[in-house]
Amino acid sequence: MKKSYIIKGMTCNGCVASVEKALLGVAGVTRVEVYLEKGEVDIFMTEAVSLSLLNDALPNKFTIAEKMDFSASAVNETQSISKLRQLKPLLLIFLYLFSAAILLHFKQWNTQQAMLDFMGMFYIVFSFFKFLDLKGFPASFRMYDPLAKVVPAYGWLYPFIELGLGLMFLLRFQIVAALVMTVLVLGITTIGVLKTLLDKKNIQCACLGTALKLPMTEATLIENAIMLLMAVAMLVARFA
Repeated sequence: MKKSYIIKGMTCNGCVASVEKALLGVAGVTRVEVYLEKGEVDIFMTEAVSLSLLNDALPNKFTIAEKMDFSASAVNETQSISKLRQLKPLLLIFLYLFSAAILLHFKQWNTQQAMLDFMGMFYIVFSFFKFLDLKGFPASFRMYDPLAKVVPAYGWLYPFIELGLGLMFLLRFQIVAALVMTVLVLGITTIGVLKTLLDKKNIQCACLGTALKLPMTEATLIENAIMLLMAVAMLVARFA
Protein backbone atom coordinates (compact mmCIF):
# COMPACT_ATOMS: atom_id res chain seq x y z
CA MET A 1 0.00 0.00 0.00
CA LYS A 2 1.05 3.58 -0.66
CA LYS A 3 0.35 6.70 1.40
CA SER A 4 1.32 10.30 0.69
CA TYR A 5 2.48 12.73 3.36
CA ILE A 6 3.52 16.36 3.73
CA ILE A 7 7.00 16.73 5.22
CA LYS A 8 8.48 19.97 6.55
CA GLY A 9 12.05 20.97 7.37
CA MET A 10 13.80 19.83 4.17
CA THR A 11 16.15 22.36 2.58
CA CYS A 12 18.56 20.33 0.45
CA ASN A 13 19.33 16.94 -1.06
CA GLY A 14 21.11 16.00 2.15
CA CYS A 15 17.78 16.37 3.95
CA VAL A 16 16.16 14.12 1.35
CA ALA A 17 18.76 11.42 2.02
CA SER A 18 18.25 11.73 5.79
CA VAL A 19 14.47 11.44 5.47
CA GLU A 20 14.70 8.41 3.15
CA LYS A 21 17.13 6.61 5.47
CA ALA A 22 15.05 7.32 8.59
CA LEU A 23 11.73 6.23 7.08
CA LEU A 24 13.17 3.09 5.51
CA GLY A 25 14.19 2.06 9.01
CA VAL A 26 10.55 1.87 10.12
CA ALA A 27 9.13 -1.66 10.26
CA GLY A 28 6.67 -2.26 7.44
CA VAL A 29 8.10 0.44 5.12
CA THR A 30 9.43 -1.00 1.86
CA ARG A 31 10.06 2.06 -0.31
CA VAL A 32 10.26 5.84 0.13
CA GLU A 33 10.04 8.52 -2.56
CA VAL A 34 10.82 12.06 -1.36
CA TYR A 35 10.00 15.18 -3.36
CA LEU A 36 12.09 18.11 -2.11
CA GLU A 37 10.45 20.86 -4.15
CA LYS A 38 6.89 19.84 -3.23
CA GLY A 39 7.75 19.03 0.38
CA GLU A 40 6.05 15.66 0.05
CA VAL A 41 6.89 11.99 0.50
CA ASP A 42 5.26 8.81 -0.78
CA ILE A 43 5.68 5.82 1.53
CA PHE A 44 5.11 2.27 0.34
CA MET A 45 4.37 -0.16 3.17
CA THR A 46 3.29 -3.74 3.69
CA GLU A 47 0.91 -2.72 6.48
CA ALA A 48 -0.48 0.50 7.94
CA VAL A 49 2.13 2.44 9.93
CA SER A 50 0.99 5.07 12.42
CA LEU A 51 1.92 8.71 11.89
CA SER A 52 3.48 8.85 15.38
CA LEU A 53 5.91 6.06 14.47
CA LEU A 54 6.95 7.89 11.31
CA ASN A 55 7.50 11.14 13.24
CA ASP A 56 9.51 9.34 15.93
CA ALA A 57 11.78 7.85 13.27
CA LEU A 58 12.63 11.23 11.75
CA PRO A 59 15.35 13.58 13.06
CA ASN A 60 13.98 16.48 15.14
CA LYS A 61 14.26 19.05 12.32
CA PHE A 62 11.65 17.21 10.22
CA THR A 63 7.92 16.83 10.79
CA ILE A 64 5.53 14.66 8.80
CA ALA A 65 1.76 14.98 8.42
CA GLU A 66 -0.89 13.25 6.38
CA LYS A 67 -1.66 14.79 3.02
CA MET A 68 -5.28 15.86 2.94
CA ASP A 69 -7.51 16.41 -0.09
CA PHE A 70 -9.04 19.87 -0.16
CA SER A 71 -10.92 21.82 -2.77
CA ALA A 72 -8.78 24.22 -4.81
CA SER A 73 -10.20 27.28 -3.03
CA ALA A 74 -9.58 25.80 0.41
CA VAL A 75 -6.01 24.91 -0.51
CA ASN A 76 -5.29 28.42 -1.79
CA GLU A 77 -6.75 30.01 1.35
CA THR A 78 -4.78 27.70 3.65
CA GLN A 79 -1.55 28.32 1.74
CA SER A 80 -2.05 32.10 1.87
CA ILE A 81 -2.57 32.08 5.63
CA SER A 82 0.40 29.77 6.11
CA LYS A 83 2.70 31.88 3.94
CA LEU A 84 1.69 35.08 5.72
CA ARG A 85 2.39 33.47 9.09
CA GLN A 86 5.77 32.23 7.90
CA LEU A 87 6.68 35.61 6.41
CA LYS A 88 5.92 37.46 9.65
CA PRO A 89 9.60 37.59 10.77
CA LEU A 90 10.67 39.02 7.40
CA LEU A 91 7.93 41.66 7.43
CA LEU A 92 8.76 42.66 11.01
CA ILE A 93 12.45 43.01 10.18
CA PHE A 94 11.63 45.29 7.25
CA LEU A 95 9.33 47.37 9.46
CA TYR A 96 12.06 47.79 12.08
CA LEU A 97 14.72 48.65 9.48
CA PHE A 98 12.55 51.27 7.79
CA SER A 99 11.60 52.75 11.18
CA ALA A 100 15.23 52.89 12.32
CA ALA A 101 16.37 54.58 9.08
CA ILE A 102 13.59 57.19 9.39
CA LEU A 103 14.23 57.89 13.08
CA LEU A 104 17.98 58.32 12.54
CA HIS A 105 17.33 61.22 10.16
CA PHE A 106 14.01 62.49 11.46
CA LYS A 107 15.29 65.87 12.70
CA GLN A 108 17.47 66.65 9.69
CA TRP A 109 15.95 64.63 6.91
CA ASN A 110 18.21 63.44 4.10
CA THR A 111 16.74 60.80 1.81
CA GLN A 112 20.05 59.47 0.49
CA GLN A 113 21.58 59.19 3.96
CA ALA A 114 18.47 57.38 5.22
CA MET A 115 18.68 54.98 2.27
CA LEU A 116 22.35 54.28 2.97
CA ASP A 117 21.60 53.51 6.60
CA PHE A 118 18.68 51.27 5.63
CA MET A 119 20.84 49.32 3.19
CA GLY A 120 23.67 49.03 5.72
CA MET A 121 21.36 47.74 8.45
CA PHE A 122 19.64 45.44 5.96
CA TYR A 123 22.90 43.71 5.11
CA ILE A 124 24.09 43.51 8.72
CA VAL A 125 20.83 42.00 9.98
CA PHE A 126 20.40 39.55 7.10
CA SER A 127 24.02 38.38 7.33
CA PHE A 128 23.52 37.77 11.07
CA PHE A 129 20.78 35.21 10.39
CA LYS A 130 22.96 33.48 7.79
CA PHE A 131 25.84 33.21 10.27
CA LEU A 132 23.53 31.36 12.67
CA ASP A 133 23.82 28.32 10.40
CA LEU A 134 26.83 29.04 8.22
CA LYS A 135 27.21 25.34 7.43
CA GLY A 136 23.64 24.81 6.24
CA PHE A 137 23.14 28.12 4.39
CA PRO A 138 25.14 27.36 1.18
CA ALA A 139 23.07 24.27 0.32
CA SER A 140 19.79 26.17 0.73
CA PHE A 141 21.10 29.23 -1.15
CA ARG A 142 22.37 27.06 -4.00
CA MET A 143 18.84 25.84 -4.71
CA TYR A 144 17.92 29.12 -6.40
CA ASP A 145 20.94 31.43 -6.78
CA PRO A 146 22.41 30.97 -10.31
CA LEU A 147 26.01 31.81 -9.34
CA ALA A 148 25.98 29.64 -6.21
CA LYS A 149 24.84 26.70 -8.36
CA VAL A 150 27.86 27.09 -10.64
CA VAL A 151 30.39 28.19 -8.00
CA PRO A 152 29.58 26.47 -4.65
CA ALA A 153 32.22 28.55 -2.83
CA TYR A 154 30.12 31.65 -3.54
CA GLY A 155 27.44 30.32 -1.18
CA TRP A 156 29.99 30.12 1.62
CA LEU A 157 31.27 33.65 0.89
CA TYR A 158 27.85 35.27 0.55
CA PRO A 159 27.24 36.01 4.29
CA PHE A 160 30.68 37.65 4.48
CA ILE A 161 29.93 39.69 1.35
CA GLU A 162 26.69 40.92 2.95
CA LEU A 163 28.49 41.80 6.18
CA GLY A 164 31.18 43.68 4.26
CA LEU A 165 28.63 45.64 2.23
CA GLY A 166 26.69 46.50 5.37
CA LEU A 167 29.80 47.93 7.02
CA MET A 168 30.70 49.86 3.87
CA PHE A 169 27.28 51.56 3.79
CA LEU A 170 27.20 52.34 7.51
CA LEU A 171 30.79 53.64 7.55
CA ARG A 172 30.22 55.52 4.27
CA PHE A 173 33.28 53.76 2.81
CA GLN A 174 33.57 53.40 -0.98
CA ILE A 175 29.83 53.96 -1.44
CA VAL A 176 29.91 53.77 -5.26
CA ALA A 177 31.69 50.41 -5.15
CA ALA A 178 29.20 49.13 -2.56
CA LEU A 179 26.27 50.25 -4.73
CA VAL A 180 27.68 48.56 -7.83
CA MET A 181 28.30 45.36 -5.88
CA THR A 182 24.74 45.51 -4.56
CA VAL A 183 23.35 45.72 -8.10
CA LEU A 184 25.49 42.78 -9.22
CA VAL A 185 24.98 40.53 -6.17
CA LEU A 186 21.26 41.13 -5.69
CA GLY A 187 20.68 41.24 -9.44
CA ILE A 188 21.99 37.67 -9.79
CA THR A 189 19.96 36.46 -6.81
CA THR A 190 16.81 38.19 -8.08
CA ILE A 191 17.09 36.34 -11.41
CA GLY A 192 17.14 33.06 -9.49
CA VAL A 193 14.21 34.08 -7.29
CA LEU A 194 12.15 35.13 -10.31
CA LYS A 195 12.87 31.85 -12.10
CA THR A 196 11.90 29.87 -8.99
CA LEU A 197 8.60 31.72 -8.71
CA LEU A 198 7.82 31.32 -12.42
CA ASP A 199 8.59 27.59 -12.20
CA LYS A 200 6.29 27.45 -9.12
CA LYS A 201 8.88 25.58 -7.09
CA ASN A 202 8.09 25.14 -3.40
CA ILE A 203 11.45 25.72 -1.70
CA GLN A 204 12.77 27.54 1.32
CA CYS A 205 14.08 31.08 0.99
CA ALA A 206 17.59 31.49 2.41
CA CYS A 207 17.33 35.27 2.80
CA LEU A 208 17.22 34.81 6.59
CA GLY A 209 19.45 31.76 6.52
CA THR A 210 18.07 28.39 7.58
CA ALA A 211 17.30 29.30 11.21
CA LEU A 212 13.89 30.69 10.17
CA LYS A 213 11.83 28.61 7.77
CA LEU A 214 10.62 31.09 5.15
CA PRO A 215 8.93 30.03 1.91
CA MET A 216 10.09 31.43 -1.40
CA THR A 217 7.34 33.93 -2.28
CA GLU A 218 6.79 37.24 -4.05
CA ALA A 219 7.90 38.93 -0.79
CA THR A 220 11.45 37.73 -1.46
CA LEU A 221 11.32 39.29 -4.93
CA ILE A 222 9.98 42.57 -3.50
CA GLU A 223 12.69 42.58 -0.81
CA ASN A 224 15.44 42.32 -3.45
CA ALA A 225 13.69 44.81 -5.73
CA ILE A 226 13.62 47.46 -2.98
CA MET A 227 17.37 47.15 -2.45
CA LEU A 228 18.08 47.16 -6.18
CA LEU A 229 15.94 50.25 -6.78
CA MET A 230 17.66 52.11 -3.95
CA ALA A 231 21.10 51.18 -5.29
CA VAL A 232 20.27 52.16 -8.88
CA ALA A 233 18.60 55.43 -7.76
CA MET A 234 21.67 56.46 -5.76
CA LEU A 235 24.05 55.56 -8.58
CA VAL A 236 22.03 57.62 -11.03
CA ALA A 237 21.94 60.55 -8.58
CA ARG A 238 25.71 60.44 -8.11
CA PHE A 239 26.52 60.39 -11.81
CA ALA A 240 23.67 62.57 -13.07
